[in-house]
Amino acid sequence: MSRAVVPGLPSRYPIGEQLPALYADDDFAQGFTAGLDTVLAPVFATLDNLPAYLDPRVTPTDFLAWLASWVGAVDDPQWPVELRREAVVRAVELHRWRGTKRGLVEALHLALGVHAEVADDGGSWWSGTAGTDLPPEPPAGPLVRVWPGREAGVNVARVHEIVRAMCPVHTVCRVEVLPGPPADEGR
Repeated sequence: MSRAVVPGLPSRYPIGEQLPALYADDDFAQGFTAGLDTVLAPVFATLDNLPAYLDPRVTPTDFLAWLASWVGAVDDPQWPVELRREAVVRAVELHRWRGTKRGLVEALHLALGVHAEVADDGGSWWSGTAGTDLPPEPPAGPLVRVWPGREAGVNVARVHEIVRAMCPVHTVCRVEVLPGPPADEGR
């Protein structure tokens, strides 16, 4: 769809009506401005509806990718339109939670529809005593458990991509794909 020319779209602000009275009956002036009205009508319609273009819930579908680029949202044309809209709506929130358990779980659920949990999320070590021995080696890294949600299966490659993108750079995360929710382990 092109917003450059919309056949039959009337101008809300016809130029011919705004000309001095001298040109009101001039056929050439009225015809010339009518041609300009045809060109400018889509521009005025777009500007009049600008807030709708900036709202991912109602923006035209072809405008969604451009809007997603503004907020750094993932816009996969393969996704259903409603999921693409939701990704743009939630992009700022997900950026705020990036690098956290919550951010990783939310990103996996939004992008792939899977359920996830993060275990063994690391820790810190400090000592108030000078010259203390170095801390022991940390565990292998956080474990991200993923199981199917809205889809029957789990795209393991995409899970790894999202985990790499959402985990802090210095953290190595392990991924485990389960056939269903993990058994309650005494939580």
